[in-house]
Amino acid sequence: MSIFDEGLTEAQMIEHMKNLASKNKVLKSYIGMGYYNTLVPPVILRNIMENPGWYTQYTPYQAEISQGRLESLLNFQTMITDLTGLPMSNASLLDEGTAAAEAMAMCNNIEKGKKKTFVIASNCHPQTIDICKTRADGFGLKVVVSDINEIDYKSGDVCGVLVQYPGTEGEILDYGEFIKNAHANGVKVVMASDLLALIMLKTPGELGADIVVGSAQRFGVPMGYGGPHAAFLATSQEYKRMMPGRIIGVSIDATGKTALRMAMQTREQHIRRDKATSNICTAQALLANMAAMYAVYHGPEGLKTIAQRVHGLAGTFAAGLKKLGTVEVQGLPFFDTVKVKCAESKVIADAAYKNGINLRILDKNNITVSFDETTTLEDVDNLFEVFASGKPVTFTAASLASDVQNVIPPGLARESSYLTHSIFNSCHTEHELLRYISRLQSKDLSLCHSMIPLGSCTMKLNATT
Repeated sequence: MSIFDEGLTEAQMIEHMKNLASKNKVLKSYIGMGYYNTLVPPVILRNIMENPGWYTQYTPYQAEISQGRLESLLNFQTMITDLTGLPMSNASLLDEGTAAAEAMAMCNNIEKGKKKTFVIASNCHPQTIDICKTRADGFGLKVVVSDINEIDYKSGDVCGVLVQYPGTEGEILDYGEFIKNAHANGVKVVMASDLLALIMLKTPGELGADIVVGSAQRFGVPMGYGGPHAAFLATSQEYKRMMPGRIIGVSIDATGKTALRMAMQTREQHIRRDKATSNICTAQALLANMAAMYAVYHGPEGLKTIAQRVHGLAGTFAAGLKKLGTVEVQGLPFFDTVKVKCAESKVIADAAYKNGINLRILDKNNITVSFDETTTLEDVDNLFEVFASGKPVTFTAASLASDVQNVIPPGLARESSYLTHSIFNSCHTEHELLRYISRLQSKDLSLCHSMIPLGSCTMKLNATT
């Protein structure tokens, strides 16, 4: 008889779930592809993620009773515009692949549906390519996947092109001339990017990109078995009416005080479906608020330290592999992902698996290794053992780290400032952030007080278990 034939008490269910969880094998993952381990600051974990005062529907429908979380979402938008170098951001999307598909629809709308081909560079994440292909069918669009050096604009039917920065295999390319060429052919450029990389890289806005998408997951949002994660979409003022999702705007109330509102709500619930600019599951308000608070907590200097450390770990790993001489490291500059050429990638990956490590196999002879803020020098030493293929390792990651150089090309290094607003420069201790979170929470009507009117189909009162 199954234990589910009869009801379980809460305590029995917790015990049963713990028993199931204990059978999972948790490996150290270096797969990357837009997903990274992250350290969730406990002040955010306890006071936002696990706090019913911050449980939220995917969008705060009634802005007038959601002033606290709207302020946090405004922080999210500010963070995105600062890091991408574009002036307009929405208040989150579902995940990076969905955001890219929404950007594809925008490119189609900008051209009023007259151009039906969307080109995706082959250096984009495979899941992003797949999602765009699926969504393209519904829009009557044709998706072409191409090497960026072989994109053909001659047909005149291309509405937009999607590139990855850094690429899915870790490479950092200068897209300046590529974007100029696309624009000369009347083609919009969508750039999928990584927020932590943008701390150190020239912004997509400075390179000339029209739309920037990506995931805010590595800003303090756990991986959660693959999603959802707060994605973002930023663009210029010119295309703000075509942006999917919600935008938080600053307004003035009847008494003359500053008030936040939901601006340009192009959603099915509010207008005719044929006029809506995005599908129904277009935001992750709770996770966007976590990512925004992560930026508030660390501030520009803290984020810079994390980015430089991650880049340094990748550089240390690359330097160690060169010293080992058993494999070959890619020649292109990288941020956090190192591409490695080896005799048999499956042999290396199997050895890694036996050591509790997941690597990404690209093909028969290539592997990528992606680093994040949870990686340690000891982890890099473990990787050296795997890639040494039985050869003795006569050095440590710590012994190499001090000599590792920044490999980002000078022309692509970020020089512009970011997160200059006072909120990103004032709450860097637990008690300061705790008070800020509590202050915002007190401005909201939440599930602590009542059921939220116009409640979302995706937000019922979660059991504390």
